[in-house]
Amino acid sequence: MASAETGESRLPCPLFHSGLRLAPGTGNSRQGDLHGTESRGARAHSVLHRHGRAAGGQREDGGRRACPAPGGRPARHAGTGGGAQGSAHRARLLRLGYTDSLGIPRLRKRIARHYMETYGTEVDPDRIAVTAGSSAGFLLSFLAAFEPGDRVALAAPGYPAYRNILKALGLEAVLLPAGPEERFQPTPELIEQAGKLDGLILASPSNPTGTMVDKDTLGRIVDCCRERGIRLVSDEIYHGIEFTRRAVSASELDAEAIIVNSFSKYYSMTGWRLGWLVLPPELVRPIECLAQNLFISPMALSQEAGVAAFDAGKELDGIVQVYAQNRAHLLEHLPAAGFPDLAPADGAFYIYAYSGHLGDDSQALCKRMLDEINVAATPGTDFDPERGHHYIRFSFAGATEEIVEACERLKGWTATS
Repeated sequence: MASAETGESRLPCPLFHSGLRLAPGTGNSRQGDLHGTESRGARAHSVLHRHGRAAGGQREDGGRRACPAPGGRPARHAGTGGGAQGSAHRARLLRLGYTDSLGIPRLRKRIARHYMETYGTEVDPDRIAVTAGSSAGFLLSFLAAFEPGDRVALAAPGYPAYRNILKALGLEAVLLPAGPEERFQPTPELIEQAGKLDGLILASPSNPTGTMVDKDTLGRIVDCCRERGIRLVSDEIYHGIEFTRRAVSASELDAEAIIVNSFSKYYSMTGWRLGWLVLPPELVRPIECLAQNLFISPMALSQEAGVAAFDAGKELDGIVQVYAQNRAHLLEHLPAAGFPDLAPADGAFYIYAYSGHLGDDSQALCKRMLDEINVAATPGTDFDPERGHHYIRFSFAGATEEIVEACERLKGWTATS
């Protein structure tokens, strides 16, 4: 896009990731076995709502290639140090076929070792299920842990796919209105105000806010869930991308919690589609049966790469250092660019900014921002249908020079808007 002032071509800066919008399914019923899944999964339609120019990649019509807009995915990819490449070489010597539906034993054991090394928690490898990304992990977890009509709470703002998956499975998503006072996270008080609940999804670090709960707060939430018979599902996919303190795992406090993790964020393996679950013993066999029927097994090659990824800590921590530089720049310069009210960005690679002083429609604001200065951000309504019109989300998973340029464009734009 050409600048109105100079006529120079200006590319979108990658502070955007579009939300996934799932159209209502035509059927919500689920039977007690696997035969009732067709009405939910096969007939549901998904709609990707994207700002095309910000999505990156070469346009099919031969137009200018936009700057990548990573948003929810790291701009860098694992394997440059040889880990994933070595796995690919090793895979050529292997016969790649179906694996155990819960994953290859070597990877499950390596994940268990990770919990001891990182959190000091002993986890039996038999409680670990390897999945086709965390998305498959959420689907399997919700199917195994809940029944149609169950009420599952989550913080608003929160990752929109939680609501969409719950709805597709005939479950009720109960939004907890978490604001700055709660650091945009669930609290026992919000949980108690929500009435009878069957489940709670907790994301720490969170998308879109980057906030984390500390160990004391997590302990209070665990106790609240235990007292009220609520199944805790802990989304820990951004663990490892932390700036203010180490993220606390639910495995440290609650053996009955379902833990969801992924190789996509810290390990930068988005396209490998690999994740894992840590399960209470009674859910292992139900998850195994569901996984056999829905997925057969995780991808064999991806699992080999997953084993190697645990030995790439130096490379991966270097990527996190780039995120830390980007975060520091945004925290310093966004207030001067017209966004003084920011959520604490404890982890992940997002900053959730109040934009109500610039108007009551965050989606329109983001469109104007993209149209006029080619800086892309995500409207808060993707994450909070009720209050998100006063917020936008910035991502800092891209290159530092692009983050710097985005701030400079914003400063001039908000001063004249």
